[in-house]
Amino acid sequence: MESTAQPVKIGPVVLHKVLNHGELRRRVAEWRRAGECIVLANGCFDLLHVGHVRYLQAAKQLGGRLVVGVNADASVERLKGPGRPVVPAEERAELLAALECVDAVVIFPEPDVRALITELRPDIHAKGTDYTVESVPEREVVLAYGGRVAIVGDAKNHSVSSMLEQMKKPD
Repeated sequence: MESTAQPVKIGPVVLHKVLNHGELRRRVAEWRRAGECIVLANGCFDLLHVGHVRYLQAAKQLGGRLVVGVNADASVERLKGPGRPVVPAEERAELLAALECVDAVVIFPEPDVRALITELRPDIHAKGTDYTVESVPEREVVLAYGGRVAIVGDAKNHSVSSMLEQMKKPD
């Protein structure tokens, strides 16, 4: 499914890391021709926090180019419930693209990243420590083409849901 997301404009400069699916396929093909490893990380990334940053930095340390798939707004609402996301997908993508460790960002509409994995065939699919290699939902898709799954980041001690609950508490 082709995304309608366009490059995000920051002032007069277009941020070239936020790509639609066609642009991302071309960029990944260029990186592969140059012999680079492709690492895919994904998530909702609603209200970016230190756990997200540590996850993405650890994914980048696996080597090569880090592509980050960001769940579209409707997908986040289906996964997290009413009132989510707090931050729109285009802004979440822009925040992620601003991180030095991130090489490309794409917004995907599906509830999970299987279609994007099938499209890009990353060498490594990186998931956070709330998973084990055996519990990653997309594991079979990755293994079917010879890719590998890696668990990265620190212990899952941070979450947007807990941040939002903390904000609701009276002082």
